Amino acid sequence: MSQAVATPLGAPMGAKSAPARRANIGDPIFALACRAAGAGVLLLLGGIIISLFLGGLPAFQKFGIEFLWSTEWDPVTEVFGAGVSIYGTVVTAIMAILLAVPVAFGVAFTLTELAPNWLRRPVGTAVELLAAVPSIIYGMWGFFLIAPLMSQYVQPALIDSLGEMPGIGFLFQGPPFGTGIFTAALILAIMILPFIAATMRDVFEQVPPVFKESAYGLGCTTWEVMKGVVLPYTRVSVAGGVMLGLGRALGETMAVTFVIGNANRITTTLFGPGNTIASVVALEFGESEAGSLKLSALLALGFILFVISFIVLAASRYLLRSRLKG
Repeated sequence: MSQAVATPLGAPMGAKSAPARRANIGDPIFALACRAAGAGVLLLLGGIIISLFLGGLPAFQKFGIEFLWSTEWDPVTEVFGAGVSIYGTVVTAIMAILLAVPVAFGVAFTLTELAPNWLRRPVGTAVELLAAVPSIIYGMWGFFLIAPLMSQYVQPALIDSLGEMPGIGFLFQGPPFGTGIFTAALILAIMILPFIAATMRDVFEQVPPVFKESAYGLGCTTWEVMKGVVLPYTRVSVAGGVMLGLGRALGETMAVTFVIGNANRITTTLFGPGNTIASVVALEFGESEAGSLKLSALLALGFILFVISFIVLAASRYLLRSRLKG
C-alpha cells in the first residue's frame, strides 16, 4: 500500500519541503562550480600556450621555420636553433619507451597472472612508489652511481661486442664517458616504468574472468591466454598507457640534465652527449636577460615542447576514451 507524503499543516498539496528546495538550489550551484573549474583549467592551459608563443615570437620571426631544424646554438652571436634539442628530446623519450615497456609488461603480467595473492599487493605498491621519487633524486642517483657503472662496465662491453657489427655498430662506438643519450634514456625508463606498469596491471585486471577461463578450458597455457585473450582485449588501453609514459618522458628536466652530457651537437652514437629541450631551458634560463633574443629562443623551445607533449597526451586520452566507449 502506498503511503501519502507528509506535508506541513496548511501547505498546499504538492508543495516541496524546505530540505527539498535547498537540494534543488544546491544542484545547479554544484554543476556551475564544476563547469567553472573545467573552464578555468582550459583558460589556464590557453594562457600558458599563448604566453609561450608570444614570448618566443621574436625568435620565430628572426629565424623562421629553420629554427626547428637548425643545430646552431651560439649566445655570443645570437644565433639559435632547436634542432639538437628536439632530436635529443625525441630520441631519449623513444629509447626510454623501448626500455621501459618490456619491463612494465613483465611486471604487470607477473602481478596479474603469476604472482600469488599475498605477493601482488606489496610488489605493486613497491613499483608504484617509484613514481613518488623526485626527479632530482633520480638525476643524482644516475650521475653518482649509474654513470660510473656505465663507463666502467656496460658501455665498454657494448662497444666491444656490438661496436663492430655491420649496420648498427655505429650506434655503439665512441669513448665510454658514462653519461650521454643512452644513460639519460635509461634513467627516463626507470622513471616512467611505474606509470606504464600500473596502467597495464589495471587494464589486465579488467578482462572478464569468463574469457580467460574459457581459454584455459580449451587447454591454453598462461602465455597463450595473455597473447590471445588479454592483450587483444586491452590493446587500446595499453597503448594509451604507453603514450602517457611517453608524455612523462618528453618533459623530464632535472634527471636528464644530470646525465645527458649537455652538449649542443647531434651524435650518431648512443654514448655521445647531447641535450633536450627541458635540459637547455633549465641550464640557460637563469642566464637570459629579460627581452633578449636568447630568452625568446628558450620560450620558443618551451612552446615546441608544450605542443609535442600536448599532442602525445591528447592521443593517449583519445585511445583511452575510445576503449571505454567500446
